Amino acid sequence: MRLFGWHSFDRDFDFRSAGRWLLLGSIVGVISGLGAIVFQSLLVYVREFFVVHLMGLNPMSPGGEHLVSRFLTGNFNPFLIILLPAVGGLVAGLLIYKLAPEAEGHGTDEAIKSFHRKRGIIRPSVPLVKLIASVITIGTGGSGGREGPIAQIGAGFGSFLATRLNLDVKTRRWLLAAGMGAGIGSIFRAPLAGAIFAAEVLYSSAEVEAEVLLPAAVSSIIAFSVYSFRYGWDHIFSDVGKHGFTNPLELIPYTIEALILAFAALIFVKSFYGIRKIFTDWNIPRYLKPFIGGLLTGGLVLLVITISGDRKFTVDIMGGGYGILQEIINNGLSNIGLVILLLVAGGKILATSFTIGSGGSAGVFGPSMVIGGTLGAASGYLLQFIFPGFSLDPSTFAIVGMAGFFAAAANTPISTIIMVSELTGNYELLMPSMWVCTLAFLVSRKWSIYQSQVPGRIYSQAHFGEYAHNIFSTITVRHTYNSAKNNMTFQTDMPVDNILVTLKNTKQRMFPVINKEKQLVGSFYIKDVPKLLQQADKVIKTVEDVMQKEILKISLNDTIDKAQEIMLHNHVDELVVVNDFDKPDHVLGIITSADIIKAYNKELNLLRFGNEIPDTLPGDESLLKKMNLNKVLEKGFLIVDPEATLGDLVDIFTQGKRNIFPVVNKQNYYFGIIALNDIRKLLFDVEKYNSVIIKDIMIKSPEIVYIDDQMDQVMDKFEKTKSWNLPVLDHHNRYIGMVSQSTLFSSYRSQLLYQTEI
Repeated sequence: MRLFGWHSFDRDFDFRSAGRWLLLGSIVGVISGLGAIVFQSLLVYVREFFVVHLMGLNPMSPGGEHLVSRFLTGNFNPFLIILLPAVGGLVAGLLIYKLAPEAEGHGTDEAIKSFHRKRGIIRPSVPLVKLIASVITIGTGGSGGREGPIAQIGAGFGSFLATRLNLDVKTRRWLLAAGMGAGIGSIFRAPLAGAIFAAEVLYSSAEVEAEVLLPAAVSSIIAFSVYSFRYGWDHIFSDVGKHGFTNPLELIPYTIEALILAFAALIFVKSFYGIRKIFTDWNIPRYLKPFIGGLLTGGLVLLVITISGDRKFTVDIMGGGYGILQEIINNGLSNIGLVILLLVAGGKILATSFTIGSGGSAGVFGPSMVIGGTLGAASGYLLQFIFPGFSLDPSTFAIVGMAGFFAAAANTPISTIIMVSELTGNYELLMPSMWVCTLAFLVSRKWSIYQSQVPGRIYSQAHFGEYAHNIFSTITVRHTYNSAKNNMTFQTDMPVDNILVTLKNTKQRMFPVINKEKQLVGSFYIKDVPKLLQQADKVIKTVEDVMQKEILKISLNDTIDKAQEIMLHNHVDELVVVNDFDKPDHVLGIITSADIIKAYNKELNLLRFGNEIPDTLPGDESLLKKMNLNKVLEKGFLIVDPEATLGDLVDIFTQGKRNIFPVVNKQNYYFGIIALNDIRKLLFDVEKYNSVIIKDIMIKSPEIVYIDDQMDQVMDKFEKTKSWNLPVLDHHNRYIGMVSQSTLFSSYRSQLLYQTEI
């Protein structure tokens, strides 16, 4: 007997799934790595020409990036320091707003948005536009980092690959995130951090997208290998080995550093989005805004250079700015004063806000490293005097500061700890980095530089369908329906003459009929009564003579999923709720489609917020806005002419199950509606069937839905009017159809499931 054979291996090991992800992840990794090479090569060339050759500045580079100078350093030109970032912003703005507006700003945020709200879709043109626009923005002196552009480039290819291969939405989202991690892992030569970053950056809480980790790990490793084959395998920052952690009491000054970094991160986020709002509200052509942002950036750089008298380090307010960090790591503060550190940190906050907040294209990770590193070094320098007994090295505080600041600004503590370790090649500082990142993250969870982050999986449209299925299949009718005391029931022996008097005092449309033992034996709808009254050959004396024996009912322990299926199949909005235990078929109440909507929203809010009604809502774009009114438009409603008689109306509604009818003339112009609830008394007066004209008894709809209304507007109209159905018109007052609460809710549920294609 063979203990091991092919069939045994095939059964015990999932080679097919592993091979699939290895192939897909590798393809994304190769393209992301090549994209990082192209991006870095173009960026170096453009920066050397504009910043070094034309402006006459000579920014330093980190020790691990061995860059070959292609241009001689030109003469110092203050005029071009102001002009060139503005020209770069103008060119980038024209590219972005004419070709791909999604390429605006820091690309990581757009990739996060695509994951949560756009089903993982990124238009193929976006990565290319992002690449060129970011090279121009950063290369001409704008303040920004490389991670945002390369993250969006990698994410864009992951989305493109999944779309071209007709893969499902879940896989497309995973490949998008894998591409984002691959871009980060390659450009920073930090494959582990890139993979974790892709899973962590999606959420503002400590939650991670665990399913993304392994695909992102494959892509990140391959991208790192491709990129490093061209640019070398060294860590970005060199000569970091002397820094370490040996005294646990140093956690006290590190705690102070964490609070300083968190406060600075708040200033950065507030400044960034405050300046962005000013530019957003400014009523000028959008492509001109990055031009003005570039002017402000260049002017700020020139001002700082003039005030400080220093070009060597303050130039790092422009571009990525890693040179000053390498100097701090190598030589401490021997060549840099406290004033320079604070000027670079403050200048970087403003310059990044001007560059990206105005609509330019660049990332925020690089600037965050500079801000955190300089503030960390400054805090380390000052803390030496507060704690003279400790051997505090400002350069060590700078390295830890790089991690702590971005952890606070972006809510990504785990990947940031690893990122800084991989950037520097120093793992001796893991302990203080963990401490500072954890504290900075814990006190700063209420804000983030990435506004598209959501608090957790239940806030993400990527997972809405999962919770929708659970809610529908677990909530029972018992916790949803209206109790019997709020609804009318009729006994079988009730005289028909009493029906009219009773119906005047209720808006109820479906009435359960019970026998003397209070068991359900039938039901009738208000629209069925006139049809039966016209049957002259039938003797009608009691409710039993007008009821229908086909009963649409649901029991207490059935789910709302089953209730909705019955409603949709029978085109009704109400079901009778009956007891299914000690008193079989005893009427307990009525459940409506509105009850189901309320129960669903209540449960979802409890899951998401811990409250039935949240105090504040997350920044997610409503699913309703994504729904198309045409998809829920009902054209099957029978219409009635305004010149028709009441008898004509009775003939019409006996053909269907509706109790509301649009009044529309032969030219398809809308006049109003006829609701059976509003003409109950007339329905029992057969003598008026030929004398009463519809236009004399119709009413105007409490609200009109127009065909270009957004779905959230439609829901607001339903909520305002408490109506079950509303007419839909074009802007020439022509009737198109009706929209109902039940159909809208069914479509909403389908949209929830569609987000994840469960």
